[in-house]
Amino acid sequence: MTDALKILMVSAEAAPFAKLGGVADVVGSLPRALRAMGHDVRIVIPAYKQIADGRPDVQTLDMTLQVPVRDGTHDAAVQAAVLPRSDVPVYFIRQDTLFAREETLYGLADDAYRYGFFGRAIAPLLAALDWYPHVIHGHDWQSAPLLTWLDTVAQNDPKLREIGTVFTIHNLGHQGCVDSDLLTYLNIETQPLAYEETGEVNLVARGIQHADKITTVSPTYAEEIQTELGGSGLHELMRHRRYDLTGIMNGLDGDLWNPSNDPRLKHTYSLNDMTGKAQLKRQLQEKAGLPIRDDVPLIGMVSRLDDQKGLQITAPVLHRLLSGEMGEVQVVLLGRGDHRYEQFFRSLASFYPDQMGLFLSYDEQLAPLVYAGSDMYLMPSLFEPCGLGQLIAMRYGTVPIVRATGGMRDSIEHGRTGFIFLNYDAVEFWKAVSVGVYVYHNDQELWRYIQRQGLERDFSWNVQAQQYVDIYRSLSETQ
Repeated sequence: MTDALKILMVSAEAAPFAKLGGVADVVGSLPRALRAMGHDVRIVIPAYKQIADGRPDVQTLDMTLQVPVRDGTHDAAVQAAVLPRSDVPVYFIRQDTLFAREETLYGLADDAYRYGFFGRAIAPLLAALDWYPHVIHGHDWQSAPLLTWLDTVAQNDPKLREIGTVFTIHNLGHQGCVDSDLLTYLNIETQPLAYEETGEVNLVARGIQHADKITTVSPTYAEEIQTELGGSGLHELMRHRRYDLTGIMNGLDGDLWNPSNDPRLKHTYSLNDMTGKAQLKRQLQEKAGLPIRDDVPLIGMVSRLDDQKGLQITAPVLHRLLSGEMGEVQVVLLGRGDHRYEQFFRSLASFYPDQMGLFLSYDEQLAPLVYAGSDMYLMPSLFEPCGLGQLIAMRYGTVPIVRATGGMRDSIEHGRTGFIFLNYDAVEFWKAVSVGVYVYHNDQELWRYIQRQGLERDFSWNVQAQQYVDIYRSLSETQ
């Protein structure tokens, strides 16, 4: 083989074309770094409604795929685009009955069959392109039907048998447990796994079982999912595959998240001139309806509102903060989710209207202002496979206060780039926040040091991309 690898990324989403979660950011940025290293990397996702309805950057290719499933062969069209700021091709499998009938990407009753069809369309796509990768890199449970098929039925095809496979777990809690009829739909005959209930197929377990190599999105999370507490019922399987498991910290798109040239910010700044950050703090205070105060610490959160994000212990801490136990503070929260938490934060914001600004939405244009305009950033997650919020906060000179779990443990140094607490406990969280507020008020030299350390960290994809290349190359050299 040549030094350049051929890599196909298979995912349910990829920014900026389709995005619900962090996997979209990874699939939309890692390939760009791989391409810059000279590798032939391509992406394939379904053609959801927003793509099928027409985008100026998406074109329809002159090919029709014949996709065989249980009840016969079905046609699928192929659309294509180029990943922005790169020449990475992105292919979209178009089958409107499956993928373009709803505004949402997934979460539908027939998801198993939708992504089963999607995975089964990959082999006809490769044949139509006359392009066979060294490695197929699947992301999360939606790619598992493909990986299962490649490791079973496709072993009869010499061209497909030579392809190595990598399966990345972005969140082991989302396992894709579906009716085992899916295997019949895909014409796969295989034995049930010990981790599957009768009549069920666990797609994440299948991805772990059938992939050549498994990765997850931080070294600590790779350790956590091998424990009974963190393994979501699959810890024994993870231990069984531990020699094929690697934790690789997610990177950050340094061109997009850059305080010195972020087009979404009214003011920009850098390590050598932080004036713009102070101006953005005032802008955020004004937008949140808070008094314009340079002397009051502004604490930000951008979060999905659910238990995983640590909101059970956040509620009492915010109440203590806003009641003045550490002096005057301001809080801005941007997010949406569980109705219980939305109601609580509405009540809290109405009780402290001059101290708390609340945006119950996810506004991609507002999020950079919260990251940049805040002094501190809270991430008290129950678990966090990687987390991007703490990386973005540091990139913008905002001091993160986080729980030592998953990627946050790997990316934050206590007292150097942020503040950490260990146990999922409101008292410990309160102590960490108290230390942060105390340092802000009483030790500006240390505060500026922590800001500088965060701003100087390189969280770009360069290092992590090389780690993936090492895994890909180990597979392609053994095929």
